[in-house]
Amino acid sequence: MRSRQNTAAALESLHVPGSAAVATAVPTETRGHSERVVGATAIALAASMVFQNVMFGWADTPGYGDPIGEVLAWHAQNRGVVAIAVGQEALQLPLLLGFLTGLHGLVGRRGGAGADWSRLAVAAGATCSAVYALYAVLWIGAVLPAAELAEPSPVFELAWQMHAAAFALALPALGTTFIGAALATHASRLTPPWQRLLGVAGGGLLLAAGAASLAIADGSALVFMGLPGLAAWIVWLFATGVRLVRARTAHPS
Repeated sequence: MRSRQNTAAALESLHVPGSAAVATAVPTETRGHSERVVGATAIALAASMVFQNVMFGWADTPGYGDPIGEVLAWHAQNRGVVAIAVGQEALQLPLLLGFLTGLHGLVGRRGGAGADWSRLAVAAGATCSAVYALYAVLWIGAVLPAAELAEPSPVFELAWQMHAAAFALALPALGTTFIGAALATHASRLTPPWQRLLGVAGGGLLLAAGAASLAIADGSALVFMGLPGLAAWIVWLFATGVRLVRARTAHPS
């Protein structure tokens, strides 16, 4: 019995050089890989949004305040543009949700600082995704019958107005997402202070624009108040994505 105890004690006292380093390196490398994946998702989302907005400018899409006859004529001639735009929305939904849930995981692994803000960002992002899905569905409903209509029908006009209203209501949801994500990443030291300021300012503009949802859906120029906030969101995504992709494997304890 004594010999067995001595053997067990001897085995427990054995130390393999480098074993502790290997044990700690694996989770550290995993964290670094997770940051890079989340960062790449943020960059992909920002790039998709830039492409979509450049395409809108090139195609000279109608505004919500334009005469409904001009809106119908544009849709009858530009069904392909709408198809690409709706496809971009379908791509952006999983990118947004994937980025926010991945970000929430990073915040949790860095001690949980900013976890409440991160949960807010995830909830607001899910709401934003649902509203943007409605926005895309209503746009499809507007473009499909356009080529067969000689003049705007009440159904076409209603679909276009609801499409505009969905866009207007998406602004405050995106603003809340922006503020929550910016505060969460700053609290967990994933981003520098200037990105927190960008998030609060840009998100605030989106919230302010969303407060005028009825006017925006009716064609008001107040929609332009939200455009700087949207641009700030794209810049923040790019900056955050690059920072996470370039993250080192060493993290603060």
